[in-house]
Amino acid sequence: MTQLDAQTQAVLEAQGERPGGELAQKMGIEFVKLSADHSIARMPAVGNRQPVGFVHGGAYCVIAETLGSVSANIHAGEGRYAVGVDLNATHTRSIESGWVTAECRAIHLGGSMTVHEIVCTDDQGRRASTIRITNFIKRRR
Repeated sequence: MTQLDAQTQAVLEAQGERPGGELAQKMGIEFVKLSADHSIARMPAVGNRQPVGFVHGGAYCVIAETLGSVSANIHAGEGRYAVGVDLNATHTRSIESGWVTAECRAIHLGGSMTVHEIVCTDDQGRRASTIRITNFIKRRR
């Protein structure tokens, strides 16, 4: 990870979380920048492809949901957490090699709900998938 502002670092430490969890680790997701309103991560194509040789559509969804959920949890702040309630994806290009870069931008950061759009691109910056995630914010008990 290369860019974490002080607020983001404090929230992650207070929540005792490693961004992304086990699945993100298994898929080789690397976090480049994390914040509530703008986050970036990347994932290798190799190891995340379906039998035909293209990055699996579900892999795009995993990196997007991971990045959107981490961003929503940063926004939620101490004593609260975010859970995904809706995810939709449109895949428009195939990636066979190199890296998938996911860039997440907030559409809505509310008190009880967040909406983020995640755009996945190939190494040439060409859009391969567009995903939107909605997260519900809950209080920790």
